[in-house]
Amino acid sequence: MARSNGGIIGKINKTSYGKCIQTVKTGTGTLSLQPGTTIAKTLLVGGGGGGGYDGGGGGGAGGLRNIEINASGTVPVTVGGAGVAGTGPVGPGGAGGISSIVGCGVTYTSAGGGGGGKVRQDGVAGGSGGGGGQDDGNPGCGPLTGGAGNTPPVAPPQGNTGGTTTKTPTGPGNNASAAGGGGAGGTGGAGVPEGSYPSTPTAALGGPGSNVSPDFPGAPNSGVYAGGGSGGGYVGGGENRPGGASTPGGGGAGGSPAGTPGNAGTTNTGGGGGGGAGGVGNGAAGGSGIVIVKELSKASGVWSLNELVDAKENNTWPKPVLATLDYLVVAGGAGGGRGITGSPATYSSGGGGAGGYRASGYGPSPTQGCGIVIYEGGAFPIVVGGGGAAGHPNPTPACGNTSSFSTISASGGGMPSGGSGTGAGCNTSTGNPTGAFGTGNKGGYDPVEGYPGSTGPSGSVSGGGGGASQAGQGVNGGAGLPNAILGPATTYAGGGGGAPGGSGGAGGGGDGTTGPSPCGAGDANTGGGGGGARMAGPGPNAPTNTGGSGVVVVRGPSAVTFAVAPGTNSTSTHPGGDKLATFTVTGTLTIS
Repeated sequence: MARSNGGIIGKINKTSYGKCIQTVKTGTGTLSLQPGTTIAKTLLVGGGGGGGYDGGGGGGAGGLRNIEINASGTVPVTVGGAGVAGTGPVGPGGAGGISSIVGCGVTYTSAGGGGGGKVRQDGVAGGSGGGGGQDDGNPGCGPLTGGAGNTPPVAPPQGNTGGTTTKTPTGPGNNASAAGGGGAGGTGGAGVPEGSYPSTPTAALGGPGSNVSPDFPGAPNSGVYAGGGSGGGYVGGGENRPGGASTPGGGGAGGSPAGTPGNAGTTNTGGGGGGGAGGVGNGAAGGSGIVIVKELSKASGVWSLNELVDAKENNTWPKPVLATLDYLVVAGGAGGGRGITGSPATYSSGGGGAGGYRASGYGPSPTQGCGIVIYEGGAFPIVVGGGGAAGHPNPTPACGNTSSFSTISASGGGMPSGGSGTGAGCNTSTGNPTGAFGTGNKGGYDPVEGYPGSTGPSGSVSGGGGGASQAGQGVNGGAGLPNAILGPATTYAGGGGGAPGGSGGAGGGGDGTTGPSPCGAGDANTGGGGGGARMAGPGPNAPTNTGGSGVVVVRGPSAVTFAVAPGTNSTSTHPGGDKLATFTVTGTLTIS
Protein backbone atom coordinates (compact mmCIF):
# COMPACT_ATOMS: atom_id res chain seq x y z
CA MET A 1 0.00 0.00 0.00
CA ALA A 2 1.32 3.46 -0.85
CA ARG A 3 2.18 5.67 2.10
CA SER A 4 1.45 9.39 2.27
CA ASN A 5 4.83 10.04 3.89
CA GLY A 6 6.89 8.64 1.01
CA GLY A 7 7.53 5.30 2.69
CA ILE A 8 9.13 6.69 5.87
CA ILE A 9 8.19 4.56 8.86
CA GLY A 10 7.58 6.27 12.18
CA LYS A 11 5.14 8.34 14.18
CA ILE A 12 3.82 11.40 12.34
CA ASN A 13 2.93 14.34 14.57
CA LYS A 14 1.53 17.72 13.73
CA THR A 15 3.84 20.68 13.67
CA SER A 16 2.91 23.77 15.62
CA TYR A 17 4.33 27.29 15.65
CA GLY A 18 2.46 28.95 18.50
CA LYS A 19 5.40 31.09 19.71
CA CYS A 20 4.72 29.96 23.31
CA ILE A 21 1.95 32.57 23.63
CA GLN A 22 0.15 32.05 26.95
CA THR A 23 -3.41 33.22 27.57
CA VAL A 24 -5.32 33.16 30.87
CA LYS A 25 -9.11 32.86 30.68
CA THR A 26 -10.99 33.73 33.86
CA GLY A 27 -14.42 33.82 32.21
CA THR A 28 -16.34 31.95 29.53
CA GLY A 29 -15.80 33.06 25.94
CA THR A 30 -13.63 32.27 22.92
CA LEU A 31 -9.89 32.31 22.30
CA SER A 32 -8.32 33.11 18.93
CA LEU A 33 -5.09 31.15 18.55
CA GLN A 34 -2.04 32.22 16.52
CA PRO A 35 -2.23 31.38 12.79
CA GLY A 36 0.50 28.71 13.12
CA THR A 37 -0.81 27.03 16.27
CA THR A 38 -2.02 23.45 16.08
CA ILE A 39 -0.92 22.14 19.52
CA ALA A 40 -1.61 23.77 22.88
CA LYS A 41 -0.61 22.95 26.44
CA THR A 42 -3.85 23.48 28.32
CA LEU A 43 -4.74 23.80 31.99
CA LEU A 44 -8.40 23.17 32.84
CA VAL A 45 -9.53 23.75 36.44
CA GLY A 46 -13.20 23.29 37.31
CA GLY A 47 -15.06 25.36 39.88
CA GLY A 48 -14.56 24.37 43.52
CA GLY A 49 -17.36 22.75 45.51
CA GLY A 50 -19.12 24.60 48.32
CA GLY A 51 -18.49 23.85 52.01
CA GLY A 52 -21.14 22.07 54.09
CA TYR A 53 -23.45 23.52 56.77
CA ASP A 54 -23.24 23.29 60.60
CA GLY A 55 -19.98 21.44 61.22
CA GLY A 56 -19.69 20.98 57.49
CA GLY A 57 -17.00 19.25 55.49
CA GLY A 58 -14.79 21.29 53.19
CA GLY A 59 -15.75 21.52 49.54
CA GLY A 60 -13.74 19.48 47.06
CA ALA A 61 -11.48 21.33 44.63
CA GLY A 62 -12.39 21.54 41.00
CA GLY A 63 -10.79 18.90 38.81
CA LEU A 64 -7.37 19.89 37.45
CA ARG A 65 -6.15 18.67 34.08
CA ASN A 66 -2.81 19.70 32.56
CA ILE A 67 -2.95 18.27 29.05
CA GLU A 68 -1.71 18.76 25.51
CA ILE A 69 -4.44 19.12 22.88
CA ASN A 70 -4.77 19.68 19.17
CA ALA A 71 -6.41 23.04 18.54
CA SER A 72 -6.39 25.78 15.92
CA GLY A 73 -8.35 28.87 14.91
CA THR A 74 -10.93 30.20 17.37
CA VAL A 75 -11.82 27.84 20.20
CA PRO A 76 -14.72 28.00 22.69
CA VAL A 77 -13.71 28.11 26.36
CA THR A 78 -15.94 27.57 29.40
CA VAL A 79 -14.77 28.50 32.89
CA GLY A 80 -16.63 26.63 35.61
CA GLY A 81 -18.49 28.63 38.23
CA ALA A 82 -18.14 28.30 41.99
CA GLY A 83 -20.21 25.74 43.88
CA VAL A 84 -22.75 27.39 46.17
CA ALA A 85 -22.43 27.40 49.95
CA GLY A 86 -24.24 24.79 52.00
CA THR A 87 -26.93 26.50 54.09
CA GLY A 88 -29.97 25.63 56.15
CA PRO A 89 -31.42 22.17 56.68
CA VAL A 90 -30.45 20.84 53.21
CA GLY A 91 -26.83 21.46 54.06
CA PRO A 92 -24.31 20.00 51.59
CA GLY A 93 -22.34 22.43 49.49
CA GLY A 94 -23.14 22.71 45.80
CA ALA A 95 -21.01 21.19 43.06
CA GLY A 96 -18.63 23.44 41.14
CA GLY A 97 -19.10 24.06 37.44
CA ILE A 98 -17.32 22.23 34.62
CA SER A 99 -14.48 23.96 32.75
CA SER A 100 -13.91 23.00 29.12
CA ILE A 101 -12.23 23.79 25.81
CA VAL A 102 -13.08 22.56 22.33
CA GLY A 103 -10.16 21.86 20.01
CA CYS A 104 -10.45 20.35 16.52
CA GLY A 105 -13.96 19.10 17.28
CA VAL A 106 -13.03 17.41 20.57
CA THR A 107 -14.34 18.70 23.90
CA TYR A 108 -11.95 18.45 26.85
CA THR A 109 -13.46 18.92 30.31
CA SER A 110 -12.51 19.20 33.95
CA ALA A 111 -15.22 18.46 36.50
CA GLY A 112 -16.39 20.72 39.29
CA GLY A 113 -15.53 19.86 42.87
CA GLY A 114 -17.98 17.98 45.07
CA GLY A 115 -19.77 19.70 47.93
CA GLY A 116 -18.81 19.15 51.56
CA GLY A 117 -21.32 17.26 53.67
CA LYS A 118 -23.23 18.94 56.50
CA VAL A 119 -23.28 17.52 60.02
CA ARG A 120 -24.12 13.76 59.85
CA GLN A 121 -23.72 13.70 56.06
CA ASP A 122 -21.24 12.24 53.57
CA GLY A 123 -19.25 14.39 51.17
CA VAL A 124 -20.20 14.54 47.50
CA ALA A 125 -18.15 13.16 44.60
CA GLY A 126 -16.55 15.48 42.02
CA GLY A 127 -13.31 16.49 40.36
CA SER A 128 -12.08 16.25 43.94
CA GLY A 129 -14.57 15.02 46.52
CA GLY A 130 -16.09 16.99 49.37
CA GLY A 131 -15.21 16.15 52.97
CA GLY A 132 -17.56 14.29 55.31
CA GLY A 133 -19.50 16.39 57.83
CA GLN A 134 -19.16 16.46 61.61
CA ASP A 135 -20.18 13.31 63.49
CA ASP A 136 -22.06 14.70 66.47
CA GLY A 137 -22.45 11.42 68.31
CA ASN A 138 -26.05 10.63 67.39
CA PRO A 139 -26.84 6.89 67.30
CA GLY A 140 -26.27 5.35 63.88
CA CYS A 141 -24.16 8.27 62.70
CA GLY A 142 -20.78 7.66 61.09
CA PRO A 143 -18.40 7.07 59.64
CA LEU A 144 -19.14 9.89 57.23
CA THR A 145 -17.22 9.23 54.06
CA GLY A 146 -15.58 11.75 51.81
CA GLY A 147 -16.81 12.09 48.26
CA ALA A 148 -14.89 10.24 45.56
CA GLY A 149 -12.44 12.25 43.48
CA ASN A 150 -11.65 11.97 39.77
CA THR A 151 -15.36 11.78 38.98
CA PRO A 152 -15.91 11.20 36.09
CA PRO A 153 -12.68 9.24 35.72
CA VAL A 154 -9.92 10.52 33.43
CA ALA A 155 -6.23 9.67 33.10
CA PRO A 156 -4.16 11.03 34.70
CA PRO A 157 -6.60 11.63 37.59
CA GLN A 158 -8.04 15.14 37.90
CA GLY A 159 -8.44 15.10 41.67
CA ASN A 160 -8.58 13.22 44.95
CA THR A 161 -11.05 11.90 47.50
CA GLY A 162 -12.43 14.02 50.33
CA GLY A 163 -11.60 13.14 53.93
CA THR A 164 -13.74 10.79 56.03
CA THR A 165 -15.01 11.54 59.55
CA THR A 166 -14.71 8.63 62.00
CA LYS A 167 -15.29 9.03 65.74
CA THR A 168 -13.11 7.06 68.14
CA PRO A 169 -14.31 5.06 69.88
CA THR A 170 -17.47 4.43 67.92
CA GLY A 171 -20.83 4.64 69.59
CA PRO A 172 -23.36 7.21 70.84
CA GLY A 173 -22.04 10.23 72.67
CA ASN A 174 -18.69 10.37 70.88
CA ASN A 175 -17.92 13.02 68.32
CA ALA A 176 -15.52 13.99 65.54
CA SER A 177 -15.02 17.23 63.65
CA ALA A 178 -15.66 17.56 59.92
CA ALA A 179 -13.20 16.44 57.24
CA GLY A 180 -11.46 18.43 54.52
CA GLY A 181 -12.26 18.37 50.83
CA GLY A 182 -9.90 16.70 48.39
CA GLY A 183 -7.41 18.74 46.37
CA ALA A 184 -5.49 18.22 43.15
CA GLY A 185 -2.33 17.46 45.17
CA GLY A 186 -3.77 15.12 47.81
CA THR A 187 -6.76 13.76 49.68
CA GLY A 188 -8.69 15.78 52.23
CA GLY A 189 -7.72 15.48 55.88
CA ALA A 190 -9.73 13.07 58.01
CA GLY A 191 -12.14 14.36 60.65
CA VAL A 192 -10.49 14.82 64.05
CA PRO A 193 -11.96 12.69 66.88
CA GLU A 194 -13.05 14.23 70.15
CA GLY A 195 -10.41 14.00 72.85
CA SER A 196 -7.45 14.82 70.59
CA TYR A 197 -7.67 18.54 71.40
CA PRO A 198 -5.36 20.45 71.90
CA SER A 199 -2.71 18.09 70.47
CA THR A 200 -4.61 18.38 67.18
CA PRO A 201 -5.59 22.03 67.47
CA THR A 202 -7.83 22.54 64.44
CA ALA A 203 -10.35 20.73 62.31
CA ALA A 204 -9.17 18.86 59.24
CA LEU A 205 -7.37 20.60 56.38
CA GLY A 206 -8.37 20.35 52.77
CA GLY A 207 -6.07 18.55 50.36
CA PRO A 208 -3.32 20.73 48.84
CA GLY A 209 -3.48 22.10 45.34
CA SER A 210 -1.07 21.47 42.49
CA ASN A 211 1.71 23.78 41.24
CA VAL A 212 1.68 24.11 37.44
CA SER A 213 4.06 27.08 37.22
CA PRO A 214 6.83 25.02 35.53
CA ASP A 215 4.47 24.54 32.58
CA PHE A 216 2.74 27.93 32.82
CA PRO A 217 5.29 30.47 34.10
CA GLY A 218 3.80 33.66 35.44
CA ALA A 219 0.34 32.13 35.92
CA PRO A 220 -1.86 33.92 38.49
CA ASN A 221 -1.93 32.74 42.12
CA SER A 222 1.74 31.68 41.73
CA GLY A 223 0.56 28.83 39.50
CA VAL A 224 -1.03 26.84 42.38
CA TYR A 225 -4.63 25.67 41.86
CA ALA A 226 -7.34 23.33 43.11
CA GLY A 227 -6.82 23.23 46.88
CA GLY A 228 -9.55 21.55 48.92
CA GLY A 229 -11.69 23.46 51.44
CA SER A 230 -11.05 22.76 55.13
CA GLY A 231 -13.55 21.39 57.61
CA GLY A 232 -15.66 23.64 59.84
CA GLY A 233 -14.90 24.23 63.52
CA TYR A 234 -16.12 21.70 66.07
CA VAL A 235 -18.25 22.37 69.11
CA GLY A 236 -18.96 19.65 71.67
CA GLY A 237 -17.56 17.56 74.47
CA GLY A 238 -16.10 20.62 76.15
CA GLU A 239 -14.04 21.40 73.05
CA ASN A 240 -14.29 24.37 70.73
CA ARG A 241 -11.89 23.37 67.97
CA PRO A 242 -11.24 26.06 65.30
CA GLY A 243 -11.88 25.33 61.65
CA GLY A 244 -9.03 24.17 59.43
CA ALA A 245 -6.83 26.82 57.78
CA SER A 246 -6.89 27.79 54.12
CA THR A 247 -4.90 25.52 51.81
CA PRO A 248 -2.46 26.14 48.94
CA GLY A 249 -4.40 26.43 45.71
CA GLY A 250 -7.26 28.59 46.94
CA GLY A 251 -9.01 26.26 49.40
CA GLY A 252 -11.10 28.20 51.95
CA ALA A 253 -10.63 27.96 55.71
CA GLY A 254 -13.30 26.32 57.86
CA GLY A 255 -15.52 28.52 59.99
CA SER A 256 -14.75 29.26 63.65
CA PRO A 257 -15.78 29.93 66.36
CA ALA A 258 -19.18 28.32 66.85
CA GLY A 259 -21.88 29.41 64.41
CA THR A 260 -19.40 31.15 62.08
CA PRO A 261 -19.61 30.59 58.30
CA GLY A 262 -16.70 29.08 56.39
CA ASN A 263 -14.43 31.07 54.09
CA ALA A 264 -14.89 31.04 50.33
CA GLY A 265 -12.45 29.43 47.93
CA THR A 266 -10.27 31.92 46.06
CA THR A 267 -11.73 33.18 42.79
CA ASN A 268 -10.27 31.57 39.64
CA THR A 269 -8.35 28.87 41.49
CA GLY A 270 -10.97 26.11 41.70
CA GLY A 271 -10.43 26.00 45.47
CA GLY A 272 -13.10 24.35 47.62
CA GLY A 273 -15.16 26.38 50.09
CA GLY A 274 -14.60 26.02 53.83
CA GLY A 275 -17.18 24.19 55.92
CA GLY A 276 -19.36 26.12 58.36
CA ALA A 277 -18.64 25.80 62.09
CA GLY A 278 -20.81 23.70 64.34
CA GLY A 279 -23.64 25.66 65.91
CA VAL A 280 -25.43 26.26 62.56
CA GLY A 281 -22.60 28.04 60.70
CA ASN A 282 -23.18 28.22 56.95
CA GLY A 283 -20.68 26.74 54.54
CA ALA A 284 -18.88 28.93 51.99
CA ALA A 285 -18.89 28.99 48.20
CA GLY A 286 -16.03 27.45 46.26
CA GLY A 287 -13.72 29.39 43.98
CA SER A 288 -14.48 29.67 40.27
CA GLY A 289 -12.27 27.80 37.83
CA ILE A 290 -9.66 28.92 35.32
CA VAL A 291 -8.37 27.93 31.88
CA ILE A 292 -4.81 28.67 30.72
CA VAL A 293 -3.67 27.94 27.16
CA LYS A 294 -0.02 27.94 26.07
CA GLU A 295 0.36 27.72 22.29
CA LEU A 296 3.30 25.46 21.58
CA SER A 297 6.13 25.58 19.08
CA LYS A 298 6.72 21.92 18.53
CA ALA A 299 7.81 19.43 15.89
CA SER A 300 8.62 15.89 17.02
CA GLY A 301 8.33 12.58 15.19
CA VAL A 302 9.08 11.80 11.53
CA TRP A 303 8.08 13.76 8.39
CA SER A 304 8.56 13.37 4.69
CA LEU A 305 10.30 16.19 2.82
CA ASN A 306 6.96 17.17 1.25
CA GLU A 307 5.34 17.45 4.68
CA LEU A 308 8.19 19.58 5.96
CA VAL A 309 7.87 21.96 3.01
CA ASP A 310 4.08 22.15 3.45
CA ALA A 311 4.47 22.93 7.16
CA LYS A 312 6.89 25.76 6.42
CA GLU A 313 4.59 27.19 3.76
CA ASN A 314 1.68 27.07 6.24
CA ASN A 315 3.84 28.74 8.94
CA THR A 316 3.39 25.81 11.33
CA TRP A 317 7.00 24.58 11.32
CA PRO A 318 8.56 25.84 14.58
CA LYS A 319 11.51 28.17 14.48
CA PRO A 320 14.39 27.76 16.94
CA VAL A 321 14.12 30.00 19.97
CA LEU A 322 16.89 32.60 20.22
CA ALA A 323 16.07 33.68 23.77
CA THR A 324 13.38 34.18 26.38
CA LEU A 325 13.56 37.72 27.71
CA ASP A 326 12.39 39.04 31.06
CA TYR A 327 11.21 42.63 31.31
CA LEU A 328 10.17 45.47 33.58
CA VAL A 329 7.91 48.04 31.89
CA VAL A 330 6.72 51.02 33.97
CA ALA A 331 4.71 53.89 32.48
CA GLY A 332 4.86 57.55 33.46
CA GLY A 333 3.03 58.63 36.62
CA ALA A 334 0.29 61.25 36.56
CA GLY A 335 1.10 64.79 37.63
CA GLY A 336 -0.32 66.08 40.90
CA GLY A 337 -3.28 68.44 40.52
CA ARG A 338 -3.11 72.21 41.09
CA GLY A 339 -4.71 73.80 44.11
CA ILE A 340 -7.00 76.80 43.64
CA THR A 341 -7.81 79.50 46.17
CA GLY A 342 -10.56 82.04 45.65
CA SER A 343 -13.91 83.26 46.79
CA PRO A 344 -15.79 81.40 48.01
CA ALA A 345 -14.00 78.07 47.49
CA THR A 346 -10.54 76.60 48.05
CA TYR A 347 -9.71 73.40 46.22
CA SER A 348 -7.09 70.79 47.08
CA SER A 349 -6.06 68.33 44.42
CA GLY A 350 -5.51 64.61 44.66
CA GLY A 351 -2.17 62.83 44.29
CA GLY A 352 -1.31 61.51 40.85
CA GLY A 353 -1.78 57.84 40.04
CA ALA A 354 1.36 55.80 39.44
CA GLY A 355 2.25 54.59 35.98
CA GLY A 356 1.22 51.05 35.12
CA TYR A 357 3.65 48.32 36.25
CA ARG A 358 4.20 45.12 34.24
CA ALA A 359 6.99 42.63 34.81
CA SER A 360 8.11 39.04 34.42
CA GLY A 361 10.50 36.99 36.47
CA TYR A 362 11.76 39.27 39.23
CA GLY A 363 8.86 40.99 41.01
CA PRO A 364 6.51 39.36 43.54
CA SER A 365 5.24 36.12 41.99
CA PRO A 366 1.52 37.03 41.85
CA THR A 367 2.40 40.04 39.67
CA GLN A 368 4.64 38.23 37.17
CA GLY A 369 3.61 37.89 33.57
CA CYS A 370 5.20 35.58 31.01
CA GLY A 371 8.62 36.23 29.49
CA ILE A 372 8.86 37.22 25.82
CA VAL A 373 10.12 34.52 23.46
CA ILE A 374 12.10 35.76 20.45
CA TYR A 375 13.12 33.63 17.48
CA GLU A 376 15.55 35.97 15.77
CA GLY A 377 17.52 39.08 16.55
CA GLY A 378 16.93 42.57 15.27
CA ALA A 379 15.93 46.03 16.40
CA PHE A 380 13.12 46.37 18.93
CA PRO A 381 11.56 49.79 19.58
CA ILE A 382 11.33 50.82 23.24
CA VAL A 383 8.99 53.56 24.47
CA VAL A 384 9.55 55.18 27.89
CA GLY A 385 6.51 57.18 28.94
CA GLY A 386 7.01 60.67 30.34
CA GLY A 387 5.44 61.79 33.59
CA GLY A 388 2.23 63.81 33.51
CA ALA A 389 2.63 67.57 33.57
CA ALA A 390 1.79 69.78 36.54
CA GLY A 391 -1.94 70.27 37.08
CA HIS A 392 -4.06 72.37 34.78
CA PRO A 393 -5.70 75.64 36.01
CA ASN A 394 -8.43 73.43 37.42
CA PRO A 395 -7.61 70.77 40.02
CA THR A 396 -7.42 67.95 37.42
CA PRO A 397 -3.88 66.59 36.93
CA ALA A 398 -2.39 65.49 33.61
CA CYS A 399 -2.06 61.79 32.84
CA GLY A 400 1.26 60.00 32.47
CA ASN A 401 2.29 58.40 29.19
CA THR A 402 2.47 54.79 28.02
CA SER A 403 5.68 52.72 28.10
CA SER A 404 6.15 49.65 25.91
CA PHE A 405 8.47 46.87 24.75
CA SER A 406 7.47 44.31 22.11
CA THR A 407 3.93 43.10 22.96
CA ILE A 408 4.00 44.55 26.50
CA SER A 409 2.48 47.97 27.19
CA ALA A 410 1.86 49.74 30.49
CA SER A 411 -0.69 52.57 30.79
CA GLY A 412 0.16 56.02 32.13
CA GLY A 413 -1.27 56.91 35.52
CA GLY A 414 -4.24 59.28 35.69
CA MET A 415 -7.94 59.99 35.62
CA PRO A 416 -10.65 58.90 34.87
CA SER A 417 -8.60 55.75 34.43
CA GLY A 418 -4.90 54.95 34.32
CA GLY A 419 -2.28 52.35 35.07
CA SER A 420 -3.11 53.46 38.61
CA GLY A 421 -5.80 56.05 39.28
CA THR A 422 -5.39 59.60 40.56
CA GLY A 423 -6.87 60.54 43.96
CA ALA A 424 -10.07 62.60 44.25
CA GLY A 425 -9.75 66.33 44.89
CA CYS A 426 -11.81 68.20 47.46
CA ASN A 427 -13.55 71.56 48.01
CA THR A 428 -12.43 72.65 51.46
CA SER A 429 -15.20 75.25 51.71
CA THR A 430 -17.99 72.70 51.33
CA GLY A 431 -16.12 69.67 52.67
CA ASN A 432 -17.01 67.61 49.59
CA PRO A 433 -14.92 65.74 47.01
CA THR A 434 -14.73 67.57 43.66
CA GLY A 435 -15.14 64.31 41.74
CA ALA A 436 -14.44 60.60 41.77
CA PHE A 437 -10.98 59.13 42.06
CA GLY A 438 -9.46 57.49 39.00
CA THR A 439 -9.68 53.74 38.44
CA GLY A 440 -6.62 51.54 37.86
CA ASN A 441 -5.60 48.78 35.43
CA LYS A 442 -6.71 50.79 32.40
CA GLY A 443 -5.33 48.14 30.06
CA GLY A 444 -7.42 45.38 31.65
CA TYR A 445 -4.34 43.20 32.20
CA ASP A 446 -3.93 40.04 34.27
CA PRO A 447 -1.94 40.41 36.49
CA VAL A 448 -3.24 43.95 37.00
CA GLU A 449 -0.93 46.89 36.25
CA GLY A 450 -2.16 49.10 39.10
CA TYR A 451 -4.92 50.16 41.48
CA PRO A 452 -7.43 53.01 41.94
CA GLY A 453 -6.87 56.26 43.76
CA SER A 454 -8.77 57.12 46.92
CA THR A 455 -11.03 59.74 48.46
CA GLY A 456 -9.56 61.73 51.34
CA PRO A 457 -10.40 60.69 54.90
CA SER A 458 -12.34 63.94 55.48
CA GLY A 459 -14.05 66.62 53.43
CA SER A 460 -11.11 69.01 53.67
CA VAL A 461 -8.48 66.49 52.54
CA SER A 462 -7.93 65.12 49.03
CA GLY A 463 -7.14 61.52 48.15
CA GLY A 464 -3.89 59.76 47.34
CA GLY A 465 -3.06 58.20 44.00
CA GLY A 466 -3.09 54.44 43.51
CA GLY A 467 0.12 52.44 43.30
CA ALA A 468 1.25 49.17 41.73
CA SER A 469 0.48 47.11 44.85
CA GLN A 470 -2.49 48.90 46.45
CA ALA A 471 -5.11 51.61 46.08
CA GLY A 472 -4.59 55.10 47.48
CA GLN A 473 -4.59 55.01 51.28
CA GLY A 474 -6.81 57.92 52.31
CA VAL A 475 -4.67 61.04 51.84
CA ASN A 476 -1.53 58.93 51.24
CA GLY A 477 -0.42 57.39 47.98
CA GLY A 478 -0.59 53.63 47.41
CA ALA A 479 2.67 51.69 47.58
CA GLY A 480 4.45 50.41 44.51
CA LEU A 481 6.16 47.06 43.93
CA PRO A 482 9.78 45.92 44.36
CA ASN A 483 11.61 44.39 41.41
CA ALA A 484 15.11 42.87 41.35
CA ILE A 485 15.59 42.55 37.58
CA LEU A 486 18.73 44.74 37.83
CA GLY A 487 20.05 42.92 40.92
CA PRO A 488 19.16 44.73 44.17
CA ALA A 489 15.41 45.21 44.55
CA THR A 490 14.11 48.69 43.66
CA THR A 491 10.53 49.80 44.24
CA TYR A 492 8.57 51.35 41.38
CA ALA A 493 5.16 52.92 40.70
CA GLY A 494 4.13 54.51 44.00
CA GLY A 495 1.09 56.82 44.06
CA GLY A 496 1.35 60.53 44.84
CA GLY A 497 0.14 61.85 48.20
CA GLY A 498 -2.95 64.06 48.38
CA ALA A 499 -3.19 67.50 49.95
CA PRO A 500 -2.63 68.64 52.56
CA GLY A 501 0.34 66.63 53.72
CA GLY A 502 -0.23 63.20 52.19
CA SER A 503 2.84 60.98 51.89
CA GLY A 504 3.80 59.57 48.52
CA GLY A 505 3.70 55.81 48.22
CA ALA A 506 6.91 53.77 48.24
CA GLY A 507 8.18 53.63 44.68
CA GLY A 508 8.74 57.29 43.82
CA GLY A 509 5.38 58.84 44.75
CA GLY A 510 5.61 62.59 45.49
CA ASP A 511 4.35 64.09 48.75
CA GLY A 512 1.34 66.40 48.85
CA THR A 513 1.85 70.01 49.88
CA THR A 514 0.53 71.53 53.10
CA GLY A 515 0.36 75.10 51.80
CA PRO A 516 1.49 77.34 48.95
CA SER A 517 4.89 75.63 48.62
CA PRO A 518 5.51 73.25 45.70
CA CYS A 519 4.49 69.67 46.34
CA GLY A 520 6.76 66.73 45.58
CA ALA A 521 7.28 65.47 42.06
CA GLY A 522 7.21 61.77 41.28
CA ASP A 523 10.76 60.42 41.11
CA ALA A 524 12.27 60.14 37.64
CA ASN A 525 12.25 56.67 36.05
CA THR A 526 10.05 55.14 38.74
CA GLY A 527 6.60 55.97 37.37
CA GLY A 528 5.70 57.60 40.70
CA GLY A 529 2.68 59.92 40.82
CA GLY A 530 3.12 63.62 41.62
CA GLY A 531 1.88 65.01 44.93
CA GLY A 532 -1.35 67.02 45.19
CA ALA A 533 -1.44 70.74 45.99
CA ARG A 534 -3.39 73.04 48.33
CA MET A 535 -3.60 76.77 49.01
CA ALA A 536 -4.44 77.86 52.54
CA GLY A 537 -5.60 81.40 51.76
CA PRO A 538 -6.15 84.02 49.04
CA GLY A 539 -3.49 84.24 46.37
CA PRO A 540 -2.33 82.75 43.11
CA ASN A 541 -2.69 79.08 42.27
CA ALA A 542 -0.29 76.93 44.25
CA PRO A 543 2.50 75.50 42.13
CA THR A 544 2.75 71.72 41.77
CA ASN A 545 5.00 69.14 40.19
CA THR A 546 5.01 66.45 37.56
CA GLY A 547 4.66 62.70 37.69
CA GLY A 548 7.80 60.58 37.47
CA SER A 549 8.88 59.28 34.08
CA GLY A 550 8.72 55.55 33.39
CA VAL A 551 11.45 53.00 32.75
CA VAL A 552 11.99 49.84 30.68
CA VAL A 553 14.49 47.11 31.59
CA VAL A 554 15.13 43.99 29.50
CA ARG A 555 17.11 40.99 30.77
CA GLY A 556 18.31 38.12 28.58
CA PRO A 557 20.63 35.11 28.79
CA SER A 558 24.39 35.45 28.54
CA ALA A 559 24.45 34.12 24.96
CA VAL A 560 22.71 37.20 23.51
CA THR A 561 24.22 40.61 22.85
CA PHE A 562 22.39 43.87 23.59
CA ALA A 563 23.05 47.28 22.02
CA VAL A 564 21.01 50.40 22.86
CA ALA A 565 20.33 53.77 21.30
CA PRO A 566 20.49 56.62 22.12
CA GLY A 567 23.51 56.58 24.43
CA THR A 568 21.46 57.91 27.36
CA ASN A 569 20.30 54.32 27.79
CA SER A 570 22.73 51.66 28.98
CA THR A 571 23.72 48.01 28.89
CA SER A 572 25.40 45.94 31.58
CA THR A 573 26.08 42.36 32.63
CA HIS A 574 24.57 40.88 35.76
CA PRO A 575 27.06 39.07 38.07
CA GLY A 576 25.33 35.82 37.10
CA GLY A 577 26.06 36.43 33.41
CA ASP A 578 22.67 37.67 32.16
CA LYS A 579 22.65 40.69 29.85
CA LEU A 580 20.76 43.83 30.89
CA ALA A 581 19.48 46.81 28.93
CA THR A 582 18.07 49.81 30.83
CA PHE A 583 16.02 52.47 29.05
CA THR A 584 15.39 55.78 30.76
CA VAL A 585 14.32 57.46 27.49
CA THR A 586 12.64 56.18 24.34
CA GLY A 587 15.02 54.35 22.02
CA THR A 588 15.91 51.08 20.28
CA LEU A 589 17.19 47.75 21.59
CA THR A 590 19.18 45.68 19.10
CA ILE A 591 19.50 41.99 19.97
CA SER A 592 21.91 39.58 18.34
